[in-house]
Formats: sequence, structure tokens, C-alpha cells
Amino acid sequence: METIEFDVVVKKMAQQIKHYLITLVGKTDTEATDEEFYRALSWVLREEVMVNWTATYHTHIQKNAKRLYYFSLEWLPGRLFVNNVTNISSIDMVKRLLKYMNREYQRVINAEHEPGLGNGGLGRLAACFLDSLATKNYPAMGYGLRYQYGIFEQELWFGVQVERPDCWLLTEFPWELRKDAYATMVKYGGRVVTKLNEHNEEIHHLVDYEDVRALPYDIPIVGYGEKQDFSALTLRLWTTKESPRNFQIARFNAGDLSDANKNVSITDVLYPNDKNSLGLFMRIKQEYLLVTSSLQDIFRQYFLMHKTLDEFPNLIRIQINDTHPALVIAELMRILTEEHHVPWGKAFEIVRTCCSYTNHTVLKESLEEWDRSIISEILPRQMKIIEKINFEFCNQVRAKFPNNEEKVRKMSIIENQKVRMANLAIVGSHKVNGVAELHSEILKRDLFPEFEEMRPGLFTNVTNGVTQRRWLLSCNPKLAKMITDLIGKEWITDFPKITKLAEFAQDRDVQDHFHMIKLENKKRLVNALVKYKQDRYGPNVDLKKEFFLEADAMFDVLVKRIHEYKRQLMKALHVIMLYNDIKKDPNSVLIKRKVIIAGKAAPGYEMAKNIIRLFYILSNKINTDPIVGQKLKVSFIENYNVSKAEIIIPAADLSNQISAAGQEASGTGNMKFSMNGAMTIGTDDGANIEMRKAVTDKWWPFAFGSSSDELKKLSESKSYHPEDILHKDTQIREAMDLLKSGELADNEVEHEVLQAIYNSLVTGYDRDRYFVLKDLRPYYDAQKKVEELYANPRKWAEFAIHNMAAMGQFSSDESVRHYAENIWDLKPIAIDPEELARVRKDFKESDRCFFA
Repeated sequence: METIEFDVVVKKMAQQIKHYLITLVGKTDTEATDEEFYRALSWVLREEVMVNWTATYHTHIQKNAKRLYYFSLEWLPGRLFVNNVTNISSIDMVKRLLKYMNREYQRVINAEHEPGLGNGGLGRLAACFLDSLATKNYPAMGYGLRYQYGIFEQELWFGVQVERPDCWLLTEFPWELRKDAYATMVKYGGRVVTKLNEHNEEIHHLVDYEDVRALPYDIPIVGYGEKQDFSALTLRLWTTKESPRNFQIARFNAGDLSDANKNVSITDVLYPNDKNSLGLFMRIKQEYLLVTSSLQDIFRQYFLMHKTLDEFPNLIRIQINDTHPALVIAELMRILTEEHHVPWGKAFEIVRTCCSYTNHTVLKESLEEWDRSIISEILPRQMKIIEKINFEFCNQVRAKFPNNEEKVRKMSIIENQKVRMANLAIVGSHKVNGVAELHSEILKRDLFPEFEEMRPGLFTNVTNGVTQRRWLLSCNPKLAKMITDLIGKEWITDFPKITKLAEFAQDRDVQDHFHMIKLENKKRLVNALVKYKQDRYGPNVDLKKEFFLEADAMFDVLVKRIHEYKRQLMKALHVIMLYNDIKKDPNSVLIKRKVIIAGKAAPGYEMAKNIIRLFYILSNKINTDPIVGQKLKVSFIENYNVSKAEIIIPAADLSNQISAAGQEASGTGNMKFSMNGAMTIGTDDGANIEMRKAVTDKWWPFAFGSSSDELKKLSESKSYHPEDILHKDTQIREAMDLLKSGELADNEVEHEVLQAIYNSLVTGYDRDRYFVLKDLRPYYDAQKKVEELYANPRKWAEFAIHNMAAMGQFSSDESVRHYAENIWDLKPIAIDPEELARVRKDFKESDRCFFA
């Protein structure tokens, strides 16, 4: 855009911002707060997005497009402002606008509250997929819940995790639109009245039920485009908070305060603690609300263009993201048979044609199993349908495998009065996919082999990916510019083109530039952490004890949800071993190291909370030690979220992907770190295996640990004895002794935490079930290789650039292409230029002052 035209646009945008500030906030631009200014700026930019958003939807309707509906209980879109501005190629214009209006860019964008709608990789993956679907012009829509208080905001008080409400809706969220016309009614409880329909099949009607109103809010998901023809898809989030009828005033007036609010609160918090009955009931209510409201909305949209259900299985695709939306199988059957009078057999064919299921875990505790009695109480009709599906399916299994009741038991949806949600999703889907090659193989070989035997080809693999637009172009602009200057900008929408970067890995100027950018990103992270500490504890807080303020240390990073299988505990033990090494000989380590940990523990997960407290204890001990603190620092960053990840990941030198082999389905953080020039120290688990294959062993020097087959054999044979490692390995024994002795602790409570961690590894029946001690020595040795390579900056840069260049296949653009071709049979449909022009014309004609 020419400079003169640029300035004209900037001045027009400034006038529009002033207009919104006066008319919607009641302030002029000079007196508005940063948050108020941010909202006005977002409203201005949203107008541009709204034109394309409307035209995209109209295009899909007019072309009678087959559409994907992506069901996910978690969404982690992150802050939308910078991502949207980046995707519509307007970042420079916005910066010039803010300068023109005497506003500081960073202060304005930091005023945005981040939607706390997910817990980790599952929600972030869903957001990446929707970004890629929009960018690649696939007709699609996402469905989720609008959690009033997110999952929770994490605070640490003396190392203890405290959960606070995540008040992301404390002020108006400018990117969402309330859609009252599309509200749905959700029926809970009640009694079933069974009747026969015209097909002589039982239909279950509900009486004496409880009605809850679900209200949708829409968020535009903007695809990337350098011109004005970008697509924008819809993320529709349901809430029970904004519907007055959900508040039961009669019960309130009778003094029953908790029951009066129970339906208002259904969408308050993601993952209510299901270790108590109230949380369990709420969890199932959430999952059903997502499913039934979204299906009602899908049918509403379908019947805008069709009078019969004939085309429904040809035009509708529903992706079940993990087991949480698995009730879609039963609810879609109910709607088809009860409301649209479709015969049972034909209805099941439609369900299986439309639905597919992505499994994200091999952990038994994560494969949801709900009490049959609870589902019968909350959702009696759906339980009847699940029972019939299971009855017919078990008979099919018996016909396929006569006299094999053990196989029937393993495949049954209902077992021991529990409803297995994964089995329900598998039975009702035409395709089931894992999210990395190893994970998909484990699903077929170990977790669900009977289903693969019964329906060969049912299981497939689609390796996860992340969008390079947020996780490189937006969050690491200087590195993105370096890449574009070297190989052009095609990588932004065609990430396999990144392979060209390998041609520059040995270029000394490129290596120097790479290190300069990494150092600047480290300084940015340190400055952000310093500001956070000063805001939290006051300007006089002693920062030197926690930070290498000059940011010249190696940043050794492990950030993800806290769970034993992810083995943050192994990282902690490595830190203790380093502590002992430096105590004995400060010259035994070659480099300064800054260990950065972040992640949330589930509110009811005691051991995960103990691990967080262990890092607090270690940081207190190490950061204040006059000798060790010169070489090693430890920081636990509170309230890890997308915004923090966007600062941490570009600054990382070393990415820890150290889960026990065979436990991590895929991982996506591993991809983000590699894209941003971090080296990986990792086990052969999840997508690490495919990343290693793409990078090649020559440039992947820090692989370590037991294979999934080795660990499986140890588990099955019960031949692993972690205490043997303590007898053989002096360094590990000394590290463990520090846990047990209490030397690290400041008080008896901390000592008890350390003792509990020690006991989990070396005592009891299920000790060290994720093989932390078994892989600790290989991990320590691999970290020695890290030190040696990092001590040679040019070689380190060469290796890092080769890793970046090999990440092309790990873009979510590639993932959605595989889904579209192999599971959904979905074709891209670009926004119709004539429809876009018509909508834009209507908008411009309406955008006028009415009074002189």
C-alpha cells in the first residue's frame, strides 16, 4: 500500500476509534484507558472481519457445501487481536495507527484478556485446526462452551497452587457476538415414556424434565490472506450464564440457594472436579449441553436449504475431539429417530457416516467412563439409546467371533455398570484416528485391537500439527522476517517450503543473526518476567536471585500440563544432580543454565501439585546459593497460558519432551519449540519420533530413554525395580537422598511433600510407574551432550536451523489436509468474490452519518 493511501486509512481508522469511544464508552481518546482503547480498536478491525465472515458463510450456503463441524470441550485460541491483525496482513498499519494516536503498542495489546477455554494441547490443537481450515478455505465450524471463569487462574503461594477464577469476561470481549436467535433448549432428568413409532420401534419421550436454555456466542476465526479475500469461520460457544430463565427464583425464595443457581452455573468452569458427585454431574451436563445444542444448530442450518434429510449424510461431517463429545452418537440417534422418524437401522448408518473420532490418550483414567446410574438420572433417553446400540453391537460381535465372551466384554460400551465413552465413539464412527504414528499403532495393537479386527481399516493416523502463522509469524516476528528474507514468504501458507532454510544452516552471517534474534527474545522474556514479579511483589523485589538478568544463559524449558507421565519429576531430579555437581566442583558444568518450568495441575491431582511445590523448593535453594546460583537458576512461571507461551517458546534454547515412551499421544509443544529454533531433548514418544525422522539423527543429537516396547515389557513382566538403580548409581542415589533427608526443605510441611515424592518413586506397589529413575541416567548423559554443543555457538545454530527446516510436515495446514482427504472427504471452497463485493458494498452504503 502506498504511503499516502496508508496515511489516509490510518486517519479514517483513528476517527472510527474516536467514534466508538464516545458512543460506546463515553470517553474521548485522550482519557480512555488502554483497555477501553483496545476494545474500540478491536471493534474497528472487527468491522473489516465481519464483511468477510458474512461473505464466507453466504458462500458456503449458496454452494450447498459439505461442512465440517468440530466438537471440542476445549478451545484455546489465545489472544485474538494480534493473530487477527497478522492474518489480515495489517500489523504495520496498526502500529502506525497507534503511533499516530500516541498509544504504546505493547500496552494496548496486553490489555486483551485471553479466553481461558482449555487446559493444554487439546484446546490449542482445536484452535490451530480452525485457523488452518479458515486459511485453506474449508467449509467448517467449531463448537464449544463459553466458560465464564475458564479452567482457573493459577497462583503459587510458597509453592502451593491456588486456583482462582479466570475472569476473562470481566470486561466486554470485543470479538464475540451474542446470537439470541439461535438459543437452544436442553432437557435434563425427567421420566421416560416409551411408545412405538410408525416403524414399530420404541421411541423414548421425556416428561417432567428440567429445561435449560443455552445461548450461543460467535467468535470469528480469521484465515490468513494478503488481500481482502481472506475467509473467516465461526467458533460458536454455548453458555447457560446469560439466560435468566435458568435461575430458579422459586427455589431461591424458598432458601435453596445452591439449587436455584445450579443451571446458571453449568458453563461456569471447565472440568469441574469430578472426584465429587456434584462435579461429576456438572461434567456430564456440560458434555451433553455441548452435544445437543450443537446438533440442534446443525439441523437448523441444514433445513435452511433442504426440506428432507436425504442430503444430510452427504453434507454433514462431525469430528469428535476426544471422548468429551462422545454423547453425540446417542443424541444424533435420538434426534433422527424421535424428531425426524428415521428408522433405527437407517439412523445408525447416518450417524456412522457423519461422525468420526479422534483419540488423544492411552491413559485409562483419561478414557472417560461414567456411572450408568448417573447417566440414567441426568439423560434417561440417551441411556436407553446407548443400551440399544450396545445390545445390537454386542450381538454383532458374537456373530463375528462366536463363543468369545471375553472379546464381547472388552468391546462392550457398558461394562461393570460403567459407560465407556471411547467405545461409544468408536462404535458410532466411520473412522477413528490417533494423532501420531506411534500413538495410532498403540490404539490398534494394544488399546482397541478387537475393534480393528472386527472392522479392518477403521483406525488411521493423522499426526498433529500447529499453525506456523501464530507460532512463528506472529509470536516471533524477527525470526519470521529472517526466514522470509532468506527463502521468501511462501512458507506462511505452505510450510513444507521451510525446507529451503537448510541451505543457510552453515552461513556464518545467518548463524550470527539467529543468535542475535534468540538473545533478543530471551531479553523480552526476562523483561516480561521481571515486570510480572514487580507487579506481583512490588518494585523492590530481589530479582538477581532468580534471573540471569543479562539473558546469556542457556534457557532449558519444560512447559506443559503437570502430570506424572510427562515426567516433570525427571527434570527436577536432573536439577538436583546439577546442584550436587556444582556444589562439588563449579567447573564441572560448561555453561550457565536457566531452567524454566510452567504448567497447571488439575485441582484434585495431589502428586502434580507436589511436583510444582518441589520446583518452588528447588528454586529457593538453588537461586540463593552463592556458588550454585552463579551457574544455575530455576523459575516456575505461574498461570501458563497461550500468551505466556508466545513469549517463552521463542526464547527457548532447549525443549524438553521427556514423557515416558508410549504415554504421550503426540504433543504439539515439541513442534512449536522446533519451529522457533530450539533444540529438542526427547524420548521416542508421540510425534517426537516423526520429528526425529524428519530432522534425521545427524541433526537430532539429544534422543534418549527407553522405547515404548521396552517399557511395555517391563510393565507386563513386573520386572522393574527402581531401588536397584539407587544401589548402582551414586549420583542418582545422592539426588534421591536429598529428597528424603529434608535438607532441601525449609519446614516440615515441605519435607513431607519431598518424602511423598520419594515414596512414589521407590516404595509401594505402583512405584515409579512412569520409569523416571530408569531414564534419568540417559537423560543426564544427554544433557551433557547439550552442554558440549551449546558451548559451540556456531554448531548449535547450525543444528537449530536444520531442525527448523525439517518442520514443514508439522503444520496444522498439513494435518487438516489429511483429515479432509482421508476422513471428511471435504473440499476447499474459496470465498465468492461477487458475494464478497456485494456484502462490502452493503456495508459501505450503511456506514454513514445520519445527521449533518
